[in-house]
Amino acid sequence: MAKKILLEDEILMNKQINSTSGRPRSIHADQAILQATLDLLAEVGYESMSIEAIASRAGVGKTTIYRRYTSKEELVADAIESLRDDLAIPDTGSFWGDMDILINNAAKKIDSPLGRQTLALIISTASSNPQFAEVYWTKYTKLRREAFAKVLERAKSRDEIHKKADVDLIIDLVSGSLYYALIFKPTSEPVEAYMRRTMNLLLQGIGNGA
Repeated sequence: MAKKILLEDEILMNKQINSTSGRPRSIHADQAILQATLDLLAEVGYESMSIEAIASRAGVGKTTIYRRYTSKEELVADAIESLRDDLAIPDTGSFWGDMDILINNAAKKIDSPLGRQTLALIISTASSNPQFAEVYWTKYTKLRREAFAKVLERAKSRDEIHKKADVDLIIDLVSGSLYYALIFKPTSEPVEAYMRRTMNLLLQGIGNGA
């Protein structure tokens, strides 16, 4: 099967080179590359796996991978992200209306064995490799933060949260507390309830006023 994927992909490459209009690349090869990357990431870790090993596991040539990805960091980022759904940003007209949808959607995606495994992969790989962390930030994390920031900025415009609220810090605190709870903190509290408590505390503040 692996040899068949390799042969089909190489034939497709030759057709693309000889065609001015181009042809769609092999979906089978795409899927095989991403799955091989995830398998090796789990088996040997980021530092120990190579493009050569990924190509061999996927049954494709190294050139097939290099036509798709500029680096191992980009390939690993896309492989991990293939396990995650796109984030849809709601606009219900109220802060808590938006937040309820975001929280429920987030809980469905990450509060599962696969969701927790994916999160652990992201954190462990990013913590050991700055290049991966930068690529993942640019391609995925930054875009999700910008989308979440829109919800907070709309809440500002409706006077639902303080005009001077630090949007970036709010996102840091919400994300950090969620990651901690999912990976380290043993609790029976549903993720949705935990996230709502966190956001409520942020909105209320913890000081007595000054």
